[in-house]
Amino acid sequence: MNPLAKKRAKAILIDTVISNAVSLAFEPLLRKKVKNEMFIVVVAPTLYLWGLEYAQLRLGGQTVGQKMAGIEVESEEGGKLTSEQILKRVVHRDLASSFIYLADRKKYDAFGGEKFPHDIYSRTFVKEV
Repeated sequence: MNPLAKKRAKAILIDTVISNAVSLAFEPLLRKKVKNEMFIVVVAPTLYLWGLEYAQLRLGGQTVGQKMAGIEVESEEGGKLTSEQILKRVVHRDLASSFIYLADRKKYDAFGGEKFPHDIYSRTFVKEV
């Protein structure tokens, strides 16, 4: 694994830990309102992760994990990410990107960690800062 890909993995790990902490904090309140266990265990944590990532990227341009890892996501067109790019990126990353990457790993390894399938789909790239 190249250095940029390692930093990306570190960033998503940090963001996931933060998201899980938020999820655990809100779980007792959610249990009072929602009786569906699958929603509480699977859907809510995913929505927290996506929501936190969306808010951080829109407001500050980086998530906490990205700041700590020393990376930044940019649009191929330059400038800030659009709402559409952020949503495409997080949903594709969590639902399809891993399978696409594993099917053609050499193609994505050639980008040196700058682009993964969800980056190509959302027209973004990751760089070190």
